[in-house]
Amino acid sequence: MIIDLLKNTRIGIATIYGKPYYRFSKSLKSLNLKFDSILPEEIPTYEGNLILTTKSEAPPEPTKPTLFEDILDNHITIIRGKIIQKLDIGFDQDVIILGIDPGSRIGLSIFFHGKEIENSLYNSVEELVSHVISVLAEFGTKRKLVRIGNGNMEVAKKISTMLNLKFCSSFELEFVDERKTSLKIKNFNQRGKRDMLSAKYICQREGYRHFVLPLSITG
Repeated sequence: MIIDLLKNTRIGIATIYGKPYYRFSKSLKSLNLKFDSILPEEIPTYEGNLILTTKSEAPPEPTKPTLFEDILDNHITIIRGKIIQKLDIGFDQDVIILGIDPGSRIGLSIFFHGKEIENSLYNSVEELVSHVISVLAEFGTKRKLVRIGNGNMEVAKKISTMLNLKFCSSFELEFVDERKTSLKIKNFNQRGKRDMLSAKYICQREGYRHFVLPLSITG
């Protein structure tokens, strides 16, 4: 399961406004996270771990980890990662790692602060790259590492080329030997899940690393 540790987290939604409350609660439900409904004036005495509120209703100097409504404009993976980052419950690793299993169906696994925050499937390189860029751009980690399996180098190179063209920052790229992961998943043939599981193992394997600099620097 992705981020079982978050299930023990107490989160308080503190707003009197209907629209933010609905959006906060909808996002937490999609993450399978429980929450308390509290009033903004109860924020200082709330005994939970995290507060979700609007900027206008937050205390001038919050004493508890707090996220505001603008986080809701992001993909659910980014919301999950921001919660982990705010609560500081991951390992002490300032790195985000993305594992990609290239093929006709593309598996993706994302680890942030040592925790898997996404395990998903994409049907096109364009769709995958668009999502990967949004994730890489949102998290200001010291290291951004993309690991791509070498099982289909035509698709793998297309992904790496498109990332280099469209992502306006540097990142580390590794091509990982998929043979090191195949034994663990050879009998796992359910459609799509094999690709996602492969992406997870790729995420946890090292390959030949090189740095990719944005075209704005390299020309």
